[in-house]
Amino acid sequence: MKRFMLLSCLFSFALSQAQHQRKLPIDTTVTSTHSVTVKGQKFSYTAETGTQPVWDKMGEPVASLHYTYYTRNGIQNREKRPLLISFNGGPGSASVWMHLAYTGPRILKIDDEGYPVQPYGFKENPYSVLDVSDIVFVNPANTGYSRTIPETGKEVDRDFFFGINADVSYLAEWLNTFVTRHNRWNSPKYIIGESYGGTRVMGLSLALQNQQWMYLNGVIMVSPADYKVIRVGGPVSSALNLPYFAAAAWHHKRLAAPLQSKELEEMLPEVEDYAVNKLIPALAKGGFLSATEKRNVAEKMAYYSGLQVQDILDQNLDLTTRFFWKHLLKDAGGYTVGRLDSRYTGFDRQVFGDSPDYNSEITSWLHSFTPAINAYLQNELGFKTDIKYNMFGPVRPWNNENDNVRDNLRQAMAQNPYLNVLIQSGYYDGATTYFNAKYTMWQVDPSGRMKDRFEFKGYRSGHMMYLRRPDLEAANEDLRQFILRTSNTGKSAKYE
Repeated sequence: MKRFMLLSCLFSFALSQAQHQRKLPIDTTVTSTHSVTVKGQKFSYTAETGTQPVWDKMGEPVASLHYTYYTRNGIQNREKRPLLISFNGGPGSASVWMHLAYTGPRILKIDDEGYPVQPYGFKENPYSVLDVSDIVFVNPANTGYSRTIPETGKEVDRDFFFGINADVSYLAEWLNTFVTRHNRWNSPKYIIGESYGGTRVMGLSLALQNQQWMYLNGVIMVSPADYKVIRVGGPVSSALNLPYFAAAAWHHKRLAAPLQSKELEEMLPEVEDYAVNKLIPALAKGGFLSATEKRNVAEKMAYYSGLQVQDILDQNLDLTTRFFWKHLLKDAGGYTVGRLDSRYTGFDRQVFGDSPDYNSEITSWLHSFTPAINAYLQNELGFKTDIKYNMFGPVRPWNNENDNVRDNLRQAMAQNPYLNVLIQSGYYDGATTYFNAKYTMWQVDPSGRMKDRFEFKGYRSGHMMYLRRPDLEAANEDLRQFILRTSNTGKSAKYE
């Protein structure tokens, strides 16, 4: 009897140790059933959360990606039901942001403007697109619960995962397996990516099509990062920031009366026109711009940005976003404005300086997102682990070489007449500005022959425009209508 009790205790201890190892199973799923009311209609859905391997060329697992897959129950013909494949960005960011604040069936408990509220938690999302589309949220390697195998060390082939083209390649293979396992080959498919996820989904559009023979109905870019602009600098890159400056200044009531009295969407086209037709040529002249021209441009930039003329002249008209975040409210309480969402304010050790000490918006968001995703996955979805959920994972250095994703998207669209693009941006996003997103849209197809398949939507919020309740509703509805309009058309995929 004593021997039996000893063996039982040893078994229980071993089981407990196994359950609490800081190591994820490579291939596992946990399923649960829930309900949600969307647009006044209540329905049940199944949540499948788990891990699926990434294999190397020899068929050996080199990573395990954590995902959460939602399917609406009671669907008679799953083949006709769209599948939305969702990524966030970074690179190195988990899928938590759009998962628990935008399209999923649960969202954060925050106030209507997106600020954290204690006690932290989550609630039903009455605007989720789960009513019209199944959704899978994917965490690339080292983000969320996803991990390379092994997690660290010389054995990890970092070139396999951490770069623009590597990321696209292994994720395309992973999605092939996911779609096969879940029998979704006949479904209309959409890929959505936020921030760096915009770069990711532009690249994936062609990789899925030409390497996996998986054709898409739509690519959705949320606050997309285009590194052909952001990190290049020069007259175009600099001038494209001016409409964002105007939007943020309008929000904080820092513009002159003729502009401040207009509605935001009424005012911005004037600034956009000046940025493209006047500011780019002026910046292109550099030091050979006459003193009179330089002064005139500085005065116009001050008029549109809310900054001081002399500050703009001191920077030779080449205003950085960091300078703007630091100086917009310098004379109005000495506050800074947020990078990803300039509605948010903060304050630094000293008012003087060229850039803020910290990003006021991301610190605010981490307040509510981090406890909510950990509680949600473990308590509501039943995924138990001691692994840390990486809001931002170790993926650096990141290889940005051979960035051809714009042309990848162009080729995919040219080859696939079904493929449409929706871009969603917040006017107050100072990291990947809304006008940068428009410029990217213009540059994808120089011929202009496919411009009727592009759609742009702007919102009065920032990078994560869905955190503001009116924009959560509007952005989901725009996405819903895009999916309904571009899926199951019954038309032949051909040019006429």
